[in-house]
Amino acid sequence: MKSSNIGGQAVMEGIMMRHKDKYAIAVRRPDNEIELKVEDYRCIFGNAGFLKWPIIRGVVSFVDSLVVGTKCLMYSAEIAGDEEDEEETTRNAALTEEELAAKKQKEDKQFKWLLYITVAISIVISIAAFMLLPYALASLARKAGASEFLVTVLEAFVKLFLFMGYMLLISRMKDIQRTFMYHGAEHKCINCVEHGLPLTVENVMASSRQHKRCGTSFLFLVMLVSIVLHFVFVLVPFYWVRLFGRLLMVPVVAGISFEMIQWAGRSDNKIACILSKPGLAMQKLSTKEPTADMVEVAIKSVEAVFDWKAYLKEEFGVEVKEEKETETGTEETGNENI
Repeated sequence: MKSSNIGGQAVMEGIMMRHKDKYAIAVRRPDNEIELKVEDYRCIFGNAGFLKWPIIRGVVSFVDSLVVGTKCLMYSAEIAGDEEDEEETTRNAALTEEELAAKKQKEDKQFKWLLYITVAISIVISIAAFMLLPYALASLARKAGASEFLVTVLEAFVKLFLFMGYMLLISRMKDIQRTFMYHGAEHKCINCVEHGLPLTVENVMASSRQHKRCGTSFLFLVMLVSIVLHFVFVLVPFYWVRLFGRLLMVPVVAGISFEMIQWAGRSDNKIACILSKPGLAMQKLSTKEPTADMVEVAIKSVEAVFDWKAYLKEEFGVEVKEEKETETGTEETGNENI
C-alpha cells in the first residue's frame, strides 16, 4: 500500500475529501442529485513555519480538522435537508442586489460564530468526558485506601470503558448508521486507489472499509497515549495539580498521537501494524458497509481534489483507459498496463 495523502470525513448524506490545498464536499440531495462543493483549504492558524514542527503540527491539525469537519457537517446538513422554501424565495426576490449581499454577509458572519462556538463546546465536552471525568471517577477508589498508582490504573479502564461504550452506543443509532456507511465509503475509496486499483464503484465496493489513518484510530490512540503519560502524575502530591495537569497535557497527547498515526499510515512494518490493530478493530463500530450510490458520492468527492489516474500511473505503473462520449454511448480509448 502506498499513501496517497488523501484525508476525508463522512458528513450528512455525503463525503468530504481533502488533498493538499483543496477539499471537496459531495452530498446526495433529496432529489437524488449529487451536490458538489470545492474550496481552497487554509489553515485557521496561518502558515508560520513553527506550526509544522513535530508535536505542534499534530495539535494544529487536530483543531483545524475539527473546524473544517464541523463546517462541512453543517453545510451537508443544510444540503441534505434542502427543500424548496417558497416563502424564503419570495422574500429574497423582493430584495435588491445590495440587500441580498448584506443579508448574505450577515448570514456568513453568524455561521462563522456558530461554527467556532460549536467547535469550542465540542472540545470542552470531549476533554471533560474522556480526560477529566475518568480520573475523577477513579479517584473515588482512594476512599477505599487505593494508592495513586492504582487510581491511575483504574482511570485507564474507566477511560477505555467510556470511549468504547460511547462508540458502541452511537453505532446503534439509525441516523448515525447512515453516516457510518458513508464513512465506510470514504475508507473504501482511499484503500482502492492506495492499492493500485482504478476508482470504479465495483473496485471500491470490494475494498476494505478499514484504514490506518482513520480518525477513530487517532482517537483511540489518544486514549492509549494519555493513559501512558498520565502515570507521570503518580508522584504529584496534590489532587488539583494532578487533575489540571491532565488538562494541560491534552495538546501533548494529541501531538504525539498525530505523529504516531501518520507514521503508522505510511509504514507497513510489524510494529506499525501492531499499533494499528486496536484502532482498526474500533473501526468495525465506526464504519459500515456502504451502498453503491454512497460510493458514487465518495468517488465524486475524491475526483474533485485528486488526480487518481496520474497517481496510479506514477506509483503503480497502471495506465487507466480514458472514456469519451460518442453518439452511441461511452467508448474507451488508450491502454491499461497492470
